[in-house]
Amino acid sequence: QVHLVESGGGLVQAGGSLTLNCAFSGGTFSSYTMGWFRQAPENERELIAAVDWRGKTKYYADVVKGRSHILSDNGEETISLQMNSLKPEETAVYYCTADQLPVQSVKRRQDSDYWGQGTQVTVSS
Repeated sequence: QVHLVESGGGLVQAGGSLTLNCAFSGGTFSSYTMGWFRQAPENERELIAAVDWRGKTKYYADVVKGRSHILSDNGEETISLQMNSLKPEETAVYYCTADQLPVQSVKRRQDSDYWGQGTQVTVSS
């Protein structure tokens, strides 16, 4: 059973940066597309970034494009998401996900087979 553990959430000031990390276990990392979703209170969850296991094919939602970087480390079986210029409205629980579909299919599906517990990111104004 795939198991995902996020780390790196916390409190950051508006305009600041944060890096989230996710450790993958329980499966064959090279079979999965990894992603980051977030869900703010009273909002629907949204996919903000995804990457294939090689780290070659990437997707960024428009809301984070240009100020976020998703990386995949096949050797360590981890992914990370660096977010810059954070805004208070980006306060949310951020979830690491894994899916046995290509990146573009995960983007269309806007869902995933495996989810981590989530990590809280709070951006103060």
